[in-house]
Amino acid sequence: MGLTAGIVGLPNVGKSTLFNAITQAGAESANYPFCTIDPNVGIVEVPDYRLQKLSELFKPKRTVPTTFEFTDIAGIVKGASKGEGLGNKFLSHIRQVDAICHVVRCFDDENITHVDGKVDPIADIETINIELILADLETVDKRIDRVAKIAKQKDKQAMFEYEILMKLKEAFENEKPARSVSFTEEQMKYVKQLHLLTIKPVLYVANVSEEDISSGSNEYVEKVRKYVAAENAEVIVVCAKIESEMVELDSEEKEMFLQELGIQESGLDQLIKASYSLLGLATYFTAGEQEVRAWTFRKGMKAPECAGIIHSDFERGFIRAETVSYTDLIEAGSMAAAREAGKVRLEGKDYEVQDGDIIHFRFNV
Repeated sequence: MGLTAGIVGLPNVGKSTLFNAITQAGAESANYPFCTIDPNVGIVEVPDYRLQKLSELFKPKRTVPTTFEFTDIAGIVKGASKGEGLGNKFLSHIRQVDAICHVVRCFDDENITHVDGKVDPIADIETINIELILADLETVDKRIDRVAKIAKQKDKQAMFEYEILMKLKEAFENEKPARSVSFTEEQMKYVKQLHLLTIKPVLYVANVSEEDISSGSNEYVEKVRKYVAAENAEVIVVCAKIESEMVELDSEEKEMFLQELGIQESGLDQLIKASYSLLGLATYFTAGEQEVRAWTFRKGMKAPECAGIIHSDFERGFIRAETVSYTDLIEAGSMAAAREAGKVRLEGKDYEVQDGDIIHFRFNV
């Protein structure tokens, strides 16, 4: 699908350590600002228990998970919107991503310096949010200058744009992000063309200490949860240090380690799944003796579009989608049994593919 989530935060909050753990890509990590200047991009597998179950059922020659992309963006500081700390370059990198994973420091460690001299997760969040808002305000102000004169001449398109721009300007001047503003579907089409930083969906990642990971919370985390509740944002709790250590373990050792910590699922798996969902992504499967594979699609896509993800010929020559839900297939125990039970359906061009569908596309080119 070509979508990516950008990992952002102040310097020394654990962004690059977390990114290394996610992708095992080896991004430089050091105890000083700007050790990551160019954005590092890493591809990760999306953890999905269903893929393993389907492989056990079909016993294919190979199993292929779907993937997701993360971009590690260098630490932002106050004044980034005005170019401080190479800010313009960093902000342009954020503009390239589709969603933001905002890493917030929720641990004390005198050996790791904080750019502002003290640990205050709410102040950290506000610093970055304000910089993104200021950058967007500059974008909108420039656009207003172009549109205002034409709008005064009663040009309908210019008046339409001017109304939206002034709505955004008011929000920004009240330190509110673009995603907090309500727009009609038609207005949103225009807003997306502005490529605003604060229109992007955000997931907050609370980086805690090793001591706090078992409880899954601490005083800092609770402050973050309370603060971001107003924008209905999700908070994922991770210990980047532990996650980076688990990278070296095999699956069995990792499971034992998590059990010792009293955790059911690693923070990284939660982060990948949450980022995937944040972008409105879902997974369908193709399955057979040769291969069981997971495919990423956007929720709401129709069967021909999903067929096109595999190959453009599949979409061009689409006839039908032979479909069964994951739950129905597992309950039946085999494709043959699912067919006998009437659980396998033939869907047409208007079928909206659902997460967990197992599909065989029929096409003719």
